[in-house]
Amino acid sequence: MTAYVISEVEMRDPDGFEAYRALAAKTIAQYGGHYLVRGGKAELAEGNLPAKAIVIVEFASMAMLKEWYASPEYAEALKIRADALERRLLFVEGVAEA
Repeated sequence: MTAYVISEVEMRDPDGFEAYRALAAKTIAQYGGHYLVRGGKAELAEGNLPAKAIVIVEFASMAMLKEWYASPEYAEALKIRADALERRLLFVEGVAEA
């Protein structure tokens, strides 16, 4: 079953943010993921949206998503992320309609 990473992002450090984005993109591709949405402007329709941008990444399965997230390659990007951006990160399984 398809799985998605949904990230609400607010940049803290522009240089660190760009370094993180480059590393994250490389590791996402390495683990079979691909971006559906990457930093497009978010427009609030209802509720409260603290983030400046939304990122959605699709993986073939939750297992592949979790393998990517726990990978040593992505760990390098996470070292940069702590100072570069604030985010809320969700892992969501896709549901096929019958």
